[in-house]
Amino acid sequence: MPISSEHGNPAEPEPPPPHDEGLPPRPGRIVIAARQRGADGTALGHLALHLPHACASLAVVCGAAHLLDRLGGPPWWIICGTWVLSGGLVFHRPCERILARRLFGLRHPTPDEDRVLRPVWREVTARAGVNSAAYHLWVEDSDGVNAMAAAGHIIGVTRHSLRHLPAAQLAGVLAHELGHHTRGHSWTSLLTFWYALPGRLTWRLLRVLASRVDRIPVGIAAVLIGLVGAATVALATATYGLVLLPFLTPYLAAAVSRRAELRADEHAAHLGFASQLITVLHEEHEREEAARARAAALDLPAKDEGVVARLLDSHPDVHTRLHHLRAHSKSGR
Repeated sequence: MPISSEHGNPAEPEPPPPHDEGLPPRPGRIVIAARQRGADGTALGHLALHLPHACASLAVVCGAAHLLDRLGGPPWWIICGTWVLSGGLVFHRPCERILARRLFGLRHPTPDEDRVLRPVWREVTARAGVNSAAYHLWVEDSDGVNAMAAAGHIIGVTRHSLRHLPAAQLAGVLAHELGHHTRGHSWTSLLTFWYALPGRLTWRLLRVLASRVDRIPVGIAAVLIGLVGAATVALATATYGLVLLPFLTPYLAAAVSRRAELRADEHAAHLGFASQLITVLHEEHEREEAARARAAALDLPAKDEGVVARLLDSHPDVHTRLHHLRAHSKSGR
């Protein structure tokens, strides 16, 4: 998507101030918690599920490093050690800024957007006992009602949310994203993506080579298929089937991700934003239903909503989120 300059476009119309629903400030003194982030069960589960991918990537990197070492390149342990330590870049602020702009397509808020966003963010972090300055606020030029939490300190919100959501509803959305950070969902997601990347790229290369197996003589192809099959059976027997776990990882990781979304909703509800999130979800659901009706009227192809697509969906359906939020709202959390 097109990204505007870092400081925004001065000719852009000023976003309207928060409306319709006020955001009462938290009474009493602001107490910053000594422990502001951690890793809950879903974050640890995400790390555990991607451990085989990380091990496969380590094997790929070390194999390539050994080959370069034999060809006169740098020692293999330097390349492997550099790759292992590179995961710490997730928390490096300059690297996060590059990720925000280049990978996630975010930009800095304009001065007008910052005047809307900053007070709401400070109120959310005050209720959570979190230092608001520890995170960087970004804006996505999108017309959807959405926000994101990424890396170690990135909080992004769409331009549409800034312009159209009342202050309390915007606070509920931001509280949800803060929950992803404080519970460890954001950094574990990016960390596992990075450490699984060499293995995934190698797997894609093998798939490309396998797609061209028809160009290999039949005898050689049969021998290769037999060797791969025998190796797979041997590994599956020796590891009690654990070697097949990476093939199930996308489905298990999606289930963990759906649970993480519910945990982030729970965090927002604990800060007092359950009703606001319920309203946001209701309105967004109505928008999606209207868009689906327009697509059906125009005979446009519908989005795949089969069983496999639902199992691979990283977000729970709206009805599930509303059910849990209503339960939190009734319990007074």
